[in-house]
Amino acid sequence: MSNTILEMRSITKTFPGVKALQDVNLSVERGEIHAICGENGAGKSTLMKVLSGVYPHGTYDGQIGFDGTLAEFSSINDSEAVGIVIIHQELALVPYLSVAENIFLGNEQRGRGGLIDWNHTNSEAAKLLARVGLDENPTTPVGQLGVGKQQLIEIAKALSKEVKLLILDEPTAALNDTDSEHLLDLLRHLKGQGITSIMISHKLNEIEKIADRTTIIRDGRTIETLDMSEPTSTQDRIIKGMVGRDLEHRYPERTPNIGEEVLRVENWTVNHPTQLGRVVVDGASFDVRAGEVVGIAGLMGAGRTELAMSIFGRSYGRDITGRVYKRGQEIKIRSVSEAIDHGIAYATEDRKKYGLNLIEDIKRNISAAGLPKLSSRGWVNGNEEIKVAEEYRASMNIKAPSVLSVVGKLSGGNQQKVVLSKWIYTDADVLILDEPTRGIDVGAKYEIYTIINRLVAAGKAVVVISSELPELLGICDRIYTLAFGRITGQVPVAEASQERLMALMTQEKEQEQA
Repeated sequence: MSNTILEMRSITKTFPGVKALQDVNLSVERGEIHAICGENGAGKSTLMKVLSGVYPHGTYDGQIGFDGTLAEFSSINDSEAVGIVIIHQELALVPYLSVAENIFLGNEQRGRGGLIDWNHTNSEAAKLLARVGLDENPTTPVGQLGVGKQQLIEIAKALSKEVKLLILDEPTAALNDTDSEHLLDLLRHLKGQGITSIMISHKLNEIEKIADRTTIIRDGRTIETLDMSEPTSTQDRIIKGMVGRDLEHRYPERTPNIGEEVLRVENWTVNHPTQLGRVVVDGASFDVRAGEVVGIAGLMGAGRTELAMSIFGRSYGRDITGRVYKRGQEIKIRSVSEAIDHGIAYATEDRKKYGLNLIEDIKRNISAAGLPKLSSRGWVNGNEEIKVAEEYRASMNIKAPSVLSVVGKLSGGNQQKVVLSKWIYTDADVLILDEPTRGIDVGAKYEIYTIINRLVAAGKAVVVISSELPELLGICDRIYTLAFGRITGQVPVAEASQERLMALMTQEKEQEQA
């Protein structure tokens, strides 16, 4: 038996006006963990959709060989039938169905008369959950579980289909460090059982830890495949392959020019919108000055997003108390429109759900929050709207054929630039950026950091919420730590380290355990 389980040769995929893949080659060895890296829009997900039958045979050029046989898949069902299962970044689980129902959805365990045998279904689901290290009742509704556990349920679902090749698209993008490590351990465990994995990821530190080999794709072409056991297969080598050049620094240099206080929040307390008695943000206070980047660090569930959303027009929570000051004057923010009027902008962590209208074009998305600047007597000046959007497309380096391109078809990095353009156009004095680089590649991240530097150079005050401590250390002037809804520390970046921040992020938990 050949040691090669997958061979994709000269794969070319064309969409109207765009060649997404051109002569791409990919070879995956049996039982290995193979990483695929590339910038957003490089063609990684397109290649996996070709492999899994989302783009059926006949819609692309080239050949696919799987497990010694020429593969010509017409649908996902065809690829799953031979043991190829793909788990997309947006999980495909039904929140109102149980864990067991989700695992066997479309693959129901039937008994006599064709009826579903629920005892057998739940029993088999429990066995699969044990294989992925998840101790949950199979009858629990999936919507009651966190993202980390849902990711494991997706893998259990794949195992129920007798998977030979497991494809994971950005599996740890929405996970905290603990859940990410658990998932990587599971992939190692599955490797020990002979299951081959392909992992698409922008987290180069994770790829360095887990991948046997890494294939780099740039602009729809295969650049090279690296053996990760070689000393030369470093993160810098991967970055060079992805972006076509060396990045001398992951974070662009900036000389701070910090001015007067712009925003101050005092004793901010937020209660959970539905769970009575649960305090999500507890007496938090922080400030940010003109020309300053302030970071907020905290573990998942610490209350970072809840803090930002509640300040931004009380778009989260109930029974909110505390005070907000703008340039020393107390202001009242009772709605999103009032927040915008006061010069406060909030770029959400979930750009697809809350930050963008995915079925609209770039032009409409950029103008959405600043329409009063483009309208007169209730009418929007369409020509001016196009002019403004074109200016931002150029200045933000948004890669799209025109401002009439639909946002939902852009890469993640370009979508994030559209979100930032929307809020920059409002001419806000304070920009709160929640996970601004989540799910985007290192090249696009560098561009986002450069945009942040431009904003503070223009005197704006920027607050960055991030799960990546190296990112906060690389771009911030000061960092606040949040744990269980409370501010546990404030550290100038010159005195900060990952270890010190993590100690502050877990401080309250340790005190409670003591």
